[in-house]
Amino acid sequence: MSFLTQSLKDRLNEKRERVNALRPLPESAVEKLRDQLRIEMTYNSNAIEGNSLTLKETFLVINEGLTVKGKPLKDHLEAKDHYQALEYLYDLIGKGKHHTFSEHLIKQLHMLIVQETDKEWAGRYRNSNVVIGGADHTPPDALQVPQHMHDLIKWFSSERKKCHIVELAALTHHKLVFIHPFFDGNGRTSRLLMNLILMQAGFPLSIVLKNDRKKYYRALDQADKENYEPFVRFIAQSVERSLDLYLKTLTPTNIKREKFMKLAYIAQKTPYSAKYLNLLARNGKLEAHKEGRDWVTTKEAVERYMKKRDRKRKTK
Repeated sequence: MSFLTQSLKDRLNEKRERVNALRPLPESAVEKLRDQLRIEMTYNSNAIEGNSLTLKETFLVINEGLTVKGKPLKDHLEAKDHYQALEYLYDLIGKGKHHTFSEHLIKQLHMLIVQETDKEWAGRYRNSNVVIGGADHTPPDALQVPQHMHDLIKWFSSERKKCHIVELAALTHHKLVFIHPFFDGNGRTSRLLMNLILMQAGFPLSIVLKNDRKKYYRALDQADKENYEPFVRFIAQSVERSLDLYLKTLTPTNIKREKFMKLAYIAQKTPYSAKYLNLLARNGKLEAHKEGRDWVTTKEAVERYMKKRDRKRKTK
């Protein structure tokens, strides 16, 4: 069963192909963009779990080795651990090999994520039951975790050629947090694992934004109840945001680039209100992504949506 519309799948595939068509990419520009995304993901992924460092403070801790006055040592260590885990991820991808999806790989990612904050349990499954605060879902009994993880690996092997890679990455993310195999670091490990799957398929690093934390948790809660579409669509929009950023940054200046602007401004140039454009963006029907708290899109994206809608009407 597919949880993404064909139009959204086509958009993701087309943008991935456009990014790949830009190769060979200028190394300095790519490395600068990767550094930006690594810092951004470290900040957002940790902040979702309650880390108090700001984006700027995360940058200073990682790149300058500074200690931020008034912030817990644990928050500093989490930032450093997460950044090192991302470097490991890029190293895996950079070798040009597809790494076997395994329990060992998942434990390795977890070990890196909590190596300085939970040394005793880094890379080890929990041995007692846990409760997730604010969630309806209760993770499986600790004794069942090894079997659930074994089943996850089998499921991945059977599904990897049956569904779109973004769907596969999103569902894998959910299944891992649903099992909640570790005492701490499950969300961060799941988001890293999701990105490993995406990046091996040619997609850039994709980030779940802290500003979307409530929406992210709502979608996860719906997936817990076997309503997977909202969560898969949410992840697909995060992937599209990174693709748009790559295209915006790396497209040569002699090639026309589409200009992303806030919906209120775009609405002035189209037949739609900003409120309706926001609805289309949230439902994945319009090419759009978030910058901070604001949805942005392009005039050309709205025109493509209008043409596609008109074609559908004519075929009915």
